[in-house]
Amino acid sequence: MDWDRFAESHLDVANEVFTRLRPAVEAVAERMADRLRAGAKILACGNGGSAADAQHFAAELVNRFLLERRPYAALALTTDSSVLTSIANDYRYDEVFSKQVEALGRPGDILLAISTSGNAPNVCLAAEAAKKAGVWTVALTGGAGGRLAALADETLRVASTTVTARIQEGHEMMIHAICQLVEEHLASSNA
Repeated sequence: MDWDRFAESHLDVANEVFTRLRPAVEAVAERMADRLRAGAKILACGNGGSAADAQHFAAELVNRFLLERRPYAALALTTDSSVLTSIANDYRYDEVFSKQVEALGRPGDILLAISTSGNAPNVCLAAEAAKKAGVWTVALTGGAGGRLAALADETLRVASTTVTARIQEGHEMMIHAICQLVEEHLASSNA
């Protein structure tokens, strides 16, 4: 392994997140804080590593990230095995998230849709369902952004690479930044 190139690829993604994507990340976090303050909830979905990121994001908001504070309303659509398997069995796997968005999403809520390629059919269908339900959608994608970028209201795209692992690392940096910013926004409004 070329350790120098390995380190450089990580630093390229970090630089992109902390420079080019910073204003958009800050705007998304502010919107999420405003919606949570107003009583809305945030739904999150993705497949594989992106499912883990959706669960990680929801856990940080429901429990805590850095601050001791009240729980925030967030739900990963990747966690209810009975719902997931019944939809996949009775309909098709592509609908496992969209049906949950239809059931749980309300106008003013937010969907965090995560797909490294931006082309996961079930994540794209969730974004379409969100639009119909009046749910604002934030996409975390990579590379060219895929189909999801066109479906989302806001896209945070790690454009510097098409390597899935690097895109996921960029997503995790953005998720942590969003969680910290949401906590800071809500803590300052409660002070």
